[in-house]
Amino acid sequence: MEDLDVNITIIDRAGVEHQIAAPTDMAMNLMEVVRSYELAEEGTIGVCGGMAMCASCQCYVLSETDLPEMQDDEEAMLSEAFDVKDNSRLGCQIQITAEMEGLVVELAPES
Repeated sequence: MEDLDVNITIIDRAGVEHQIAAPTDMAMNLMEVVRSYELAEEGTIGVCGGMAMCASCQCYVLSETDLPEMQDDEEAMLSEAFDVKDNSRLGCQIQITAEMEGLVVELAPES
């Protein structure tokens, strides 16, 4: 049976590194993975439900992983968010796929 998990590293807001096996067969995005592993306090991530309408799931991409291109709504949201860096992405807009193997992200501070 094919291994449908990818290994990703998520650094939480306290700076703790979590090695996680994220499923690629459940149509989950990075924000949902963070929530399912409870790596951010309840109510502080994915506040808008993954609609790219808040920046509570903002993260910094620390690896050279090839990610899907940023869409307009994500770009617009990040232009209004706090603590934005050049490597900022919204976790809700990053679908977990086989290409995410080795992804390293750090959760942005709670704004």
